[in-house]
Amino acid sequence: MDISKMNRGEITVLGCAGCAFMSMHFTVQLLSQHLFYWKNPKEQRAILFIILLAPIYAIKSFIGMLDLKGSKPYVMLLDPIKECYEAVVIAKFLALIYSYLHISFDSDMVPDEMKGREIRHSFPMTLFQPRTTLLDQRTLRLLKYWAWQFVITRPICSVLMITLRILDIYPSWASWLFTIIISMSISLALYSLVKFYHVFAKELEPHKPLAKFVCLKGTVFFCFWQGVVLKTLVSMGVIKSHHFWLEVEHIDESLQNILVCIEMIVFSVFQQYAYHVAPYMGDVQAKFKRRNE
Repeated sequence: MDISKMNRGEITVLGCAGCAFMSMHFTVQLLSQHLFYWKNPKEQRAILFIILLAPIYAIKSFIGMLDLKGSKPYVMLLDPIKECYEAVVIAKFLALIYSYLHISFDSDMVPDEMKGREIRHSFPMTLFQPRTTLLDQRTLRLLKYWAWQFVITRPICSVLMITLRILDIYPSWASWLFTIIISMSISLALYSLVKFYHVFAKELEPHKPLAKFVCLKGTVFFCFWQGVVLKTLVSMGVIKSHHFWLEVEHIDESLQNILVCIEMIVFSVFQQYAYHVAPYMGDVQAKFKRRNE
């Protein structure tokens, strides 16, 4: 392989392949550590689902770069798979928070020492909720539903989009309609998770909550809004194919794929800190020490 003879498009694809490989490397490294120190299956199973999101994003984006014209099989298959996995990750992340708090996911029973905490809402949620509410079973369940609705909305929208494309009745306005629906859904889910972070900051502090939230926001929420911005700039004519070396039909998808491949390296490295295996190493290391003695 002679890089000097490659054009800039081929070098870009090669770079995306390297980024996807590095993201897989760091994730597999962390995944193998959790499997070796398998102490808390309930929590670590959720962690495995979450950390796999970065390489899935990277691989999906790299495959998208192999077909820069954005073929129908790519759009109809890979995107929905990634989107449905996003819903799974949100569900697992929420379950992980409940596990850290020792709260039943089904009953939403709030421990007595946590009851009565203030939940301050901001605009536009104040249009539907009082500015200040107190934490109890009802408000906790409401926060959970706000996050959980994304787990349902995202796959339904993906299935509808696939169906419309197969039936060849997918006008441009439908794409924007789904974008608006998903934007509202993802914003509500993000708002709910932020409230979880603030309300239970004290209990979540030993589990590096900020780092975990940053990872989730960066992979799911930031990448989504980044794609929306690129799509909007292309539709407005601000970004065009001839502005770049990628002479492709869907320049917004190509730029999104390039950026995601690069960004997933950052998040897969950051996950090494956010979801470090150290909390689950204690008992295993103690057993090894006793055996050696």
